Amino acid sequence: MSTLEQLFIDENATIRKTLEQLDQTAKRILLIAPEGKLKAVVTDGDIRRHLIRNGRLDAAVSEVATYNPKSVTMETRASAKEIMRQYSITALPMLNEQGIVESLLFANDLELIKKTDLAIPVVINAGGVGSRLYPYTKILPKPLIPIGDQPILELIMSRFQKFGCNDFHVIVNHKKNLIKAFFADSPKEYDLHFVDEDIPLGTGGGLSLLKGVLNDTFFFSNCDILIDADYASMYRQHKRDKNIITMVCALKNVVIPYGVINMSENGTIDSFIEKPEYSFLTNTGLYIVEPEVVEDLQLNESISFPEIMDRYRKLGKNVGVYPVSEKAWMDMGQLEELESMRKRLEINE
Repeated sequence: MSTLEQLFIDENATIRKTLEQLDQTAKRILLIAPEGKLKAVVTDGDIRRHLIRNGRLDAAVSEVATYNPKSVTMETRASAKEIMRQYSITALPMLNEQGIVESLLFANDLELIKKTDLAIPVVINAGGVGSRLYPYTKILPKPLIPIGDQPILELIMSRFQKFGCNDFHVIVNHKKNLIKAFFADSPKEYDLHFVDEDIPLGTGGGLSLLKGVLNDTFFFSNCDILIDADYASMYRQHKRDKNIITMVCALKNVVIPYGVINMSENGTIDSFIEKPEYSFLTNTGLYIVEPEVVEDLQLNESISFPEIMDRYRKLGKNVGVYPVSEKAWMDMGQLEELESMRKRLEINE
């Protein structure tokens, strides 16, 4: 199968299948093109909006696809840049005279995509003991555990730097002097500030130590995750929806390797499902947060960040979700996940 054909999907395919194919191709767009003739396109943004509306994963992709999409021919190819600019699209099919897809033009190939300059602060919670990664953390603090040639903390920061974020505030506690010493000796192209958490304050309480420091919307990240997604898109949605907090969530698909039995009230079998598949959104540990969240905390208050979110939900404030694909999220919270992250990064490199 050619590279182009890998971007074709049947309009009756499910949203779940579409997500899997978007993950595999990593092009953020698929084409509905029966016998090669362009009929519709579907993007990762279409899928994300569907999930935010609590749309079903077993729905047909035709429910979210864009029919009669923009396209160019070989003769009108010169207008591709202007069409992409005008309609804010990042990929454009090129068709022959019969409407058959010959290729896809991408905005980055046409030098239309410029480096995004978010320039907003990033707070990284790096104060945990990392007990699930023992015995690694017996010697090194979790933020300094190497993934390839770099510690995880440095890899996290590098992803934000790609989007113009260069102001980092790292909350440290366990073996904090080792962390500070490592970065003191490292050449830096960013501003790095350490925030000393003298007593454990949970996954959210360390933010209280930044009162009066953060005046803008900021990213808040755990120190054991990597997210390969569009951080600028996350920020735009957060602002557009007027959220006080946006949680970045990954769509997980889990196949139960057993037959699942549902019982009736009288003790007989009501239904039997062989190896069912379940899909759900799970918290990745990355958030976009408004500064008032920091100011509302009591100094040195021990609290988890999910508890903070729950407070605002109960007050009727907007706490939103930004979905990413399962493959966009890498977690090293446990030894098995740490090795999986290392292998994935080796393949990507």
